[in-house]
Formats: sequence, structure tokens, C-alpha cells
Amino acid sequence: MHQVLRDYINKHLNCPLTDEEFEPIEAVFAFKKYRKKQYLLQEGDVCKYLSFILKGAMRQYTVDQKGNEHILRFGIEGWWMMDRESFELETPSMYNIEAWEDVELLQLRRDHAVTLYESSAAFRKMTQELDKRGQIANQKRIHGAISLTAEERYLELLKSHPIFFQRFPQNMIASYLGISPETLSRIRKNALSK
Repeated sequence: MHQVLRDYINKHLNCPLTDEEFEPIEAVFAFKKYRKKQYLLQEGDVCKYLSFILKGAMRQYTVDQKGNEHILRFGIEGWWMMDRESFELETPSMYNIEAWEDVELLQLRRDHAVTLYESSAAFRKMTQELDKRGQIANQKRIHGAISLTAEERYLELLKSHPIFFQRFPQNMIASYLGISPETLSRIRKNALSK
């Protein structure tokens, strides 16, 4: 199971990790299972783990005062899940992170992450790459939210992450896009008729 993590890290390096380089990384990532609907993080708790998804799907969301869910992120195999602000600042989270399917994870505690960042050039490089990709994704998401129509956001998501439409129900896709399920249904019908 740690080999998947090793392969992921190697993808972001110029040369593959040696066994000696990977051993301290492997030693601090713990395997954990969550059942569907089980929380990795609940609003008000501090995010204590950086979690790498080996198997399954998750979602990160908030619930407003009217009880409506607003999905910030989805996560699937080979993706990382955490509330970055809560994890880094050790403050209560405003998010819930929930297993949408049964999930298998490799989890890294914050103190181990800090140690690895300081001691492992490979881990530091992978983390910097994650930060860069996360910043780009956030920038695109903000741009889409303020500049694109609902249909354009739908088509962009369909193009960039078609797997989401197979793994998550339409009401969650609508929440992620910031539209109602009815609007999503109408957009899908229009897109299919073109």
C-alpha cells in the first residue's frame, strides 16, 4: 500500500526515491480505513492528518444556517484530503470531510509532516508541488465562480474531471458547481442535445 505513495512521490522527482530515502517517509504514514459516511474531520475539530487516498472517494463541505451543503472539494484515489488552514494553524475547522465511499488512506500527523519537510528533500519537493498545483486549482476555481456561466463551469468540470460524474451523485456535483440540482439537470439536457 505504501508503494502507491512512493510512486506518487516519484512522479514529482527527477530521479526515483531510493529505499533509504523512502524508509523514513513510509515509517510515519499510517494506514487507516473509513466507512462510507464516516467523518475524517468534522466542523469545529482541528485537522490532525494529511491524508492520501489509496481507495475510495471523499468530499469536503460546509453546511450553512439553512442546512444547505456547499461542497468545496472532492477527493479520489491518488488525491490528498485535509483542511489546510486547520492543519497548518492548528485551529478549529469550518469544514467536514466525509467518506463518500469506503475509503483506505495513508495518514500523516502534523508533527511528522513538519519533521519530514525538514529532513527529506523528496518529501519537501512533493509538498511544494502539491502546494503549487493546489494554488493553481484554487485560482481556476475562483475564476470559474466569478467569470463563467453555470453551463461553462459544468462543461469545464466534465472536461477536467469526468470521473466525478461517475463517483458522486448529481446533487453533490450541483453543490460543487454552486448551482441547484434543477439547474444542473437543465444544463445536462442542453449539453446532450447539442
